[in-house]
Amino acid sequence: MFTLNGIVYASEKPENLQILSAKPLDDMMMILTFSTGEQRLFDATVLTGSAFAPLADEKIFKDCKVVDGIVTWMDEDIDCAPEYMYEHSYAYLA
Repeated sequence: MFTLNGIVYASEKPENLQILSAKPLDDMMMILTFSTGEQRLFDATVLTGSAFAPLADEKIFKDCKVVDGIVTWMDEDIDCAPEYMYEHSYAYLA
């Protein structure tokens, strides 16, 4: 059992979580598809600090790539752990 975003789940937290695809949207939002098969909505404005400052440029933000299950930007100079993105995202039903 684990808690995520105030919701208690009966299953175990996924291990070796990976991102299969990332679709950037406007306003630093993105739809992520995880190795669990889930699609989740991630608000990248939670990525703060100087390391993530370039993402404020929409062109840079939208030019993301998934490399080895991790979302990256700027030729892998910037990345974010899939676990963090999962924990800070919300279920998305297409």
